[in-house]
Amino acid sequence: MKKFAAVLFVVLISLPLIQCGGGATGSGGGTTPPTSTPAPTSTAYLNGAWSTLPQTMPINPIHAALLHTGKILITSGSGNCPPQQTGCPQGPQYPQGAALLDLSNNSSSTMLTTWDMFCNGMSIMQDGRVLINGGTKGYGALAVVGVQGDVPFTGLPNASIFDPSSESFIDIAPTAHGRWYPTLTELNDGTIMTTSGLNDTDGTNNNTSEIWNGQQWSAQIPGNPNISNFPGFQFPLYPRMHLLPTGHVFYSAPSSATLDFNPTSQIWTLVAWTIYPGQNDPNGERTYGTSVLLPLTPQNNYSPKVMIMGGDNPATNTTELIDLSAAGAQISAACPTYAPCWVQGPAMSQSRVEMEATVLPNGQVLVDAGSAQDEDATTASLQAQIYDPVSNSFSSAGSNAFPRLYHNIQLLLPDGTVLLAGGNPAQGTFENHIEIYQPSYLFNADGSPAYRPQSATNSPSSITYGQSFTLSTPDAATISSVVLMKAGSITHSFDMDQRYVGLSFTQASGSLSVTAPSNSNIAPPGYYMLFLVNQTGTPSLASWVQVSGPAAPVANVELHPERVPTPAYIFQRKQVTESPLILRKEMHIH
Repeated sequence: MKKFAAVLFVVLISLPLIQCGGGATGSGGGTTPPTSTPAPTSTAYLNGAWSTLPQTMPINPIHAALLHTGKILITSGSGNCPPQQTGCPQGPQYPQGAALLDLSNNSSSTMLTTWDMFCNGMSIMQDGRVLINGGTKGYGALAVVGVQGDVPFTGLPNASIFDPSSESFIDIAPTAHGRWYPTLTELNDGTIMTTSGLNDTDGTNNNTSEIWNGQQWSAQIPGNPNISNFPGFQFPLYPRMHLLPTGHVFYSAPSSATLDFNPTSQIWTLVAWTIYPGQNDPNGERTYGTSVLLPLTPQNNYSPKVMIMGGDNPATNTTELIDLSAAGAQISAACPTYAPCWVQGPAMSQSRVEMEATVLPNGQVLVDAGSAQDEDATTASLQAQIYDPVSNSFSSAGSNAFPRLYHNIQLLLPDGTVLLAGGNPAQGTFENHIEIYQPSYLFNADGSPAYRPQSATNSPSSITYGQSFTLSTPDAATISSVVLMKAGSITHSFDMDQRYVGLSFTQASGSLSVTAPSNSNIAPPGYYMLFLVNQTGTPSLASWVQVSGPAAPVANVELHPERVPTPAYIFQRKQVTESPLILRKEMHIH
């Protein structure tokens, strides 16, 4: 009851600031915040503020994507509720297999899906529609400890496209084989690549990729990086993938071998080995940790850096960074043997498995959720943190209220707040409370609402690569950055779509002259939230803009995997469904 009372108090003083989250748009949204909001006396607002919405999640939020309509698409399928369990959906079909959440009016509606989208991959296409691939064909089950007889999960090859305009699904051609836990990655030409997942026959790994070009899937691309002394590489489930400004795709986690994919040659190449787990725990791996492509800005010359953090069971609080720019490929004090290499980052305040990391409009990263022991709420990691890439350090972001374990989700919203929801450690039940984080940039030092710069009154609905355009705002003189933020698509501790792209601009009286991203390697085509951020780091409400144009050439990146020694402690990772003993040490089966 004490916790409930505290949460209710925070909700009452915070709701005027939240502005209904996902419903915010750029029109008329940049005025001085309401003066009726009481100014709190606590200095806790220096770390931002957490609140709990009165609205709850209508279904288990397995995978969620922010649409350019401002609504949030949730796909659940059977929702981690196996058909053999009483009260679980028998499907197909699945009457509540998906849902739309509208925070602008605190409403939600469920939708039917024709197949089980539980544990799919999902990415937002360049036209704003959502591509969904993979799901659950058959639920697995653990055998008795020590008996090699686990029943594996099997994946579906099914695929669908969700259209935000009609708010409906259209089934499309399936992939060649099943994919349970695949990752979908938009490439520089707007096509989308699906990678990994368990197959539809015996539940072993589908170690291939396929590319959807808008009409059909490509031939299967083998995931074979040909690593010396490490034959037979297999992608883990939900590989953490990022499109780089070279047009290449970087696989960063959770396994120790990190790879580069050249879409032109369709070849995977070894880049580097992670520091974790190291020789002290060769069985460790960053399973259900996360990975973030840090902000790409004119100031850093759009140089890509990737940060991985957390994961494993028991979880780790460690982080690592890799510089994938041309400078990062040079031998240096940080990388004395080969380059690029992973370097140790600052430790998090808590160990986290099933964690989240969301890039904010000010270029910092909200890191939270998870637990020290997987699926153990008594070890929940409730201390949220902010990572600052400039200082390479963490600071406090307060504490959220509810344990967020397996199947939690987190999304940046168009008003600059962040939604955190879900948690599903037991089949058939889930945490339905929705929490909202208001970053410290929304508050003055005394806790009163910070002034937000006005959104541009003439923000374009679409721009092309390299285009110059003018944004009219009375706050032009105080704007320090103009930012494009790609809408997120999050599941299993990884956002497949989030991306921060800073824009070049010059200031004039009452206006900004802005230049669109130069090419599709930096900003792949699609819908982005356009934020104006002032000198104190406070963002405007976002305007939606569609970025388009011809595909940029893929760079000819020279890598030298032969120079990268294979660590002696590395061994071939088994998938989570293959062995009950490894499974119980490392991860749950559902």
